[in-house]
Amino acid sequence: MFKKYEVHKVRLSNGCDMAYIDEGTGDTTLLFVHGLANYCGVWVKNIENLKQHYRCIAIDLPGNGYSDGGDYPYSINFFSGCVYDFMLQLKLTNVVPVGHSMGGQVLLNLVINHPTVCGKLVLCAPAGFETFSQLERTLYKTGIHFFDFFSTEENSLRKIVRTSFYQYPEYADGMLQELVDLMHRQPVSQYRKMVEACIDSMMEEPVYEQLHTIQQKALVIYGERDALIPNRLIHHTNTKTMAEQAVGKMPYAQLEMLSGCGHFVQLEKPDVVNEFIREFVG
Repeated sequence: MFKKYEVHKVRLSNGCDMAYIDEGTGDTTLLFVHGLANYCGVWVKNIENLKQHYRCIAIDLPGNGYSDGGDYPYSINFFSGCVYDFMLQLKLTNVVPVGHSMGGQVLLNLVINHPTVCGKLVLCAPAGFETFSQLERTLYKTGIHFFDFFSTEENSLRKIVRTSFYQYPEYADGMLQELVDLMHRQPVSQYRKMVEACIDSMMEEPVYEQLHTIQQKALVIYGERDALIPNRLIHHTNTKTMAEQAVGKMPYAQLEMLSGCGHFVQLEKPDVVNEFIREFVG
C-alpha cells in the first residue's frame, strides 16, 4: 500500500479469505468499501486522519486487492453479503459504512437487505443513482464497456484511474502502481471476468427504486467534475442534477458537492471529505 499498513485476513462463510486493514481505535468503526477494480489502499488519505478518532477498517472485496479470487458471481448482492458476513465474523458493532463508487451501491444494497445493520452511512460518488433502461444496458455492454479502456491492460488501467480525477495528485502514483501490481497477480482472463461481472451487476441490480425505503442517515459526497457518473455518452445530464434527484428520494440524506473535484473525491480532496465525515459521524 502506498502508505504501508498491515494487511489482515479473515475467512468468510463462503470460504473466501477477505483482506482488510484495521487501524485506530474508538467507539465507532468506519468500514470502508472500495469501488470497481480498486482496493483498500484508496482510503489511506482518509484513514491517516480519521484513525485518530475512530477504528478504521478498509476491506478488499473478493477478487480485488489482496483478497481471494475464485469462481464467485461478483454481483452487487454477492458483495453486500460478503460485507455483512465480514461484520459478523469480526463482531463489529456501531459501524458507519463508507463506500466509494460501486462500493456505494454495494452499501445501498446492504442497508436495503439488512435495514438494522447501521444507523448512518457515507457514500462517496456512489454508483446506483444512475439508472439504465434495457436498451441502454445493451448499448453499454456492446459499445461502451470498461474493457474498451483495457486494450492493453496496464496502460489502460492507468488511463481509467487518471480519468477518475479532475486534477490528478502526484501522491496517487503509489496507489496506481500497486493497483497495476495487484492486477498482474491474477490471470488476465480471470480479472476481466470479475470486472465485467461487476459492471453487468451494477446495471442489472438497481437500487434507485428502493432509495425511499432507506431509513439510515446518509452523507452523500460527489465531485462536480465527476467524469464517470453519470455516463455522458448515454445520459445527457450532469452529476449535480443526478445526485440531487436521487438524494431527494432518501428520507434522511444530505448531499455535498465538491467543486474542482472528480470521481475519486476521497483521494482528490481528502481533507474536505474527512471533515465532512467527522461532522456527520460525530
